[in-house]
Amino acid sequence: MIYSVFAIMLSASVLTACDEETFAPDEPKDWAGTSTFFNSTDEAGFQTYYNPAIGRCGDPMPFFDQKTGEFKVLYLQEYENNATYNYHPIWCVSTQDGANYESLGEVLSTGTSPLEQDAALGTGCCIYNDKDGLYYIYYTGHNPNCNNVEAVMRATSTDFRTWTKDNAWMLKGDDYGYSTVDFRDPQIFMAEDGLYHMVIASNLKFAEFKSGDLKTWEHVGQFPMIWDRMCECPDIFKMGNYWYLIYSEGYRASWSRKVKYMMAETFEGLKSCFYDPGANWPKDGHEGVLDSRAFYAGKTASNGTDRYIWGWCPYRTGATIDDKNINVGAGGEPNWSGALVCHKIIQHSDGTLTLGEVPAMAGKYSQAEAADVVMSNGYNGGTLSGDNAYVLYSRLGDHNHISLTVKTSNNWDKFGISLVRGSDSRKYYTMVVNPEWEDGRKVNFEQEGDEGKGFIEGIDGYNFQRPADNVYHIDIYTDNSVMVMYINDVCAYTNRIYGIQKNCWSVNNYGGSITISDVTVSQY
Repeated sequence: MIYSVFAIMLSASVLTACDEETFAPDEPKDWAGTSTFFNSTDEAGFQTYYNPAIGRCGDPMPFFDQKTGEFKVLYLQEYENNATYNYHPIWCVSTQDGANYESLGEVLSTGTSPLEQDAALGTGCCIYNDKDGLYYIYYTGHNPNCNNVEAVMRATSTDFRTWTKDNAWMLKGDDYGYSTVDFRDPQIFMAEDGLYHMVIASNLKFAEFKSGDLKTWEHVGQFPMIWDRMCECPDIFKMGNYWYLIYSEGYRASWSRKVKYMMAETFEGLKSCFYDPGANWPKDGHEGVLDSRAFYAGKTASNGTDRYIWGWCPYRTGATIDDKNINVGAGGEPNWSGALVCHKIIQHSDGTLTLGEVPAMAGKYSQAEAADVVMSNGYNGGTLSGDNAYVLYSRLGDHNHISLTVKTSNNWDKFGISLVRGSDSRKYYTMVVNPEWEDGRKVNFEQEGDEGKGFIEGIDGYNFQRPADNVYHIDIYTDNSVMVMYINDVCAYTNRIYGIQKNCWSVNNYGGSITISDVTVSQY
């Protein structure tokens, strides 16, 4: 997947007071003694949900490097002002745990001429072959000046530092009956026949090739995508007794543009899923959807024990926090590129998948902070009762882990967790856990308050099964404006919410009653 985006960079700046009191630049602010709204801004670079200090992360291409014993996550480097043709070089970060990153800088450069096939680079994959001691990057070469706008190309390296492009080799879609425009996102895996297989996203179908040595490839055939929707960034792997296809559904509609999966007991069965998708959706209650619309281009890698998925959380544009927080596409395409978000893949006993927190996250956010109640309505000893009841907690930092347990009094109680909320806020932002039906819940994103817009359609939401005991164990991690909420290992909800830092947060109740317990906040 490849786009050129021109936007104004969100630069880091100092916090600015938005209440009536004015402070000199060098005058310290009594954060603990106030609860009014502050207009906070992001740091130049993010270290947990990785974002470089300059530019942003496009489509991730993770793999586990068996030579060095670490994950390497390649990604398309997006700049504010990409060159007309030569854009999206491949950069890389390394990580042991999906929570701490080290930048390795640029790995693969773009072509130098607007006439070269890889004048711009697109998504691909990296793999190490211990038989010949070579790393391979298979990637998309993108250039509207060429006969094939997109083609699959490759480069090799012995040390992952110096790369040689194999300009004598290329896969072109029209040589095999595929599109000359959409032929991208190659992904390589080992199939049941003991050979390497490569899938390539093309015009409403996947092209399949196979190889015994990662050099010579034979066209196997094709299998369909879903209906009229381009499925980008495919990732195929086996986990336990099941085969999985992770894909990003590129249909530009708020209800569809998400990372999803199909599953089957065999690779051949997996290839057949889209012939009748309605009958083959995973039986997980949300048709294979893995996260919200603010997590895209997800691809996975495994160290042999755990499998993780990386995607990007898009940035948003707007003159103010309010502009940016509701500018989520309005039913269209969100901005391209952002910050890397990593989840752990959770495989349930029936083979279905959900996403959970990376184990290292809790250890990283190790500095305990106060979670003081600063204001409330309808709150009594841990119980929130009545309409518009809430409990407002003390200010957060730049990087936060909020943990709490919510128990509803019945199967229909509705509650939410708000961020960017001050005691004087007329607008704030809430993840509402809404009872869509008695046994089903959906996380909705809403702008609440007297001047709030209400439900923000563009972000859509996430469906999950109501816990049988009505107990919700909730963990929220934030790194500047990127936020991920996990509920009971069955719901992962990523969002971009500007202004979290240095503002208060709340738990809300909407009729009925809920009980709140085990509230903790930690930072790093």
